[in-house]
Amino acid sequence: MEKYLIPLVPGPVAVPQEILKVAATNFGSADFEPEYLALYKDTEKLLQKMMETRNRVVIQTGEGMLVLWTALKSTLKPGDRVLVLSTGLFGEGFGDMAKALGCEIRVLDFGYDETIHDFDAVEKAIVEFKPKMITMVQNETPSGTTNPVKEIGDLKVKYGVPLLCVDIVSGLGGTPIHVDDWHVDFALGGSQKCLSAPANMSFLSVSEEAWKIVEEVNYAGYEALLPFRNVTETGYFPYTPYWQGTAQLHKACELIFEEGLESCIARHERVAAYCRERIKEMGLKIYPVEGAVCSPTVTAVYVPEHMTWERLDSELRVQGMVVGGNYGKLAGKVFRIGHMGSQANINLIKEAMDILETVVHDI
Repeated sequence: MEKYLIPLVPGPVAVPQEILKVAATNFGSADFEPEYLALYKDTEKLLQKMMETRNRVVIQTGEGMLVLWTALKSTLKPGDRVLVLSTGLFGEGFGDMAKALGCEIRVLDFGYDETIHDFDAVEKAIVEFKPKMITMVQNETPSGTTNPVKEIGDLKVKYGVPLLCVDIVSGLGGTPIHVDDWHVDFALGGSQKCLSAPANMSFLSVSEEAWKIVEEVNYAGYEALLPFRNVTETGYFPYTPYWQGTAQLHKACELIFEEGLESCIARHERVAAYCRERIKEMGLKIYPVEGAVCSPTVTAVYVPEHMTWERLDSELRVQGMVVGGNYGKLAGKVFRIGHMGSQANINLIKEAMDILETVVHDI
């Protein structure tokens, strides 16, 4: 299906026309024109405001996974210790990535259907393992959960852990993010989730402490962070910037602030609450266990016992509605409703829940 009539995939989300049309401009060369540098700087300021940080925000060309590699490759060397706090597929993924770089990892697994809650266990792991970096996912889309970050940041400061790296890709714009208050060194974001832009731009906030380690490691590669250290002063980028993509990201940020960031977050919370209420009324089971924090941007639901995921997906597509399947051990068992960004729309969700109810009960 080339175009979704009722789009509820948890990213990339449906892109509003205001953002789509920005890319129709035949911009000049971003390497030579001062207007691009001005756009880059202003986009950085909007992202800083959205993240609530005074740290530099580096913007790169590529899907959100790019900045995960950027942060890890730019600060980790073989033998470095990484404490991985995992509540799902992407949390685990941090460990796989660090291990691929030759790092020593310790995974503290809280379960896919739970959120980080045993802070004593985290503290004990920090004391025993003495990591260089702690990694975690703030909003775990395959699991439909949101993790607390501040408590981890406080422990990071208490024990002098050099780096706290947090994936905020599917949370920024739909949940409160407080990078400085949470003591986050790397906050990793992407354009295609709550920001509702195409999947072509990624960005990360970088603390001063992180920059020092970046300079020490001095990693050289396409994902390298160090060449971006002084781009706003020099205007020299390590590769040709994507003007259209930056302009779309800028427009996406503008639209959020036109609505009001707090209003945007509240909209996500209202739509998520309605979605979960309807799911329960249908007799379906929400995936996260009782006590876990459900995400405001995506709802994970067990596939009904009387049908397969393939059958559910097929029947929904007949109605023009597309939701997300899942990965790994959740594949075929849990599906996801992406009410994020442009899709955090109460009328869209009402229509979608009516269709889901009909499909579930008529088969």
